[in-house]
Amino acid sequence: MHIEPTRSQIESLVAADDDVPVVMINLLRFAPDGGAAAYARYGEGALPCLARAGARVLWQGRPEAVVTGPEADLWDAVLLVEYPSRRAFIDMVASPEHQAIAGRRTAALVDSRLIACRPGSTPPDSPC
Repeated sequence: MHIEPTRSQIESLVAADDDVPVVMINLLRFAPDGGAAAYARYGEGALPCLARAGARVLWQGRPEAVVTGPEADLWDAVLLVEYPSRRAFIDMVASPEHQAIAGRRTAALVDSRLIACRPGSTPPDSPC
């Protein structure tokens, strides 16, 4: 189960800060008893933090089927959030405002993945 990043993961993210936008893929598995509602409360509190960081939710949805991979890879929710930079993300999660609500996220989840992606980084010879 993964809910919080490790120290080395944060250090790696900070070390790679190159002042370009970053899209964070959020894969979320909610706690069975009220996790979705608890995450919604976290989201309400997180929206002002995102706005102050210059971030925006690009897309959110509920996965319906695993097309390639094991059925265990079916998450409860997926969010794509764009930040102006990795530093903007780090500063947001370290802010007192976000720290005050971070426990809501932790309590809502039983597992998660947070994957930092550089927009436009598809290999040049890729058909996508």
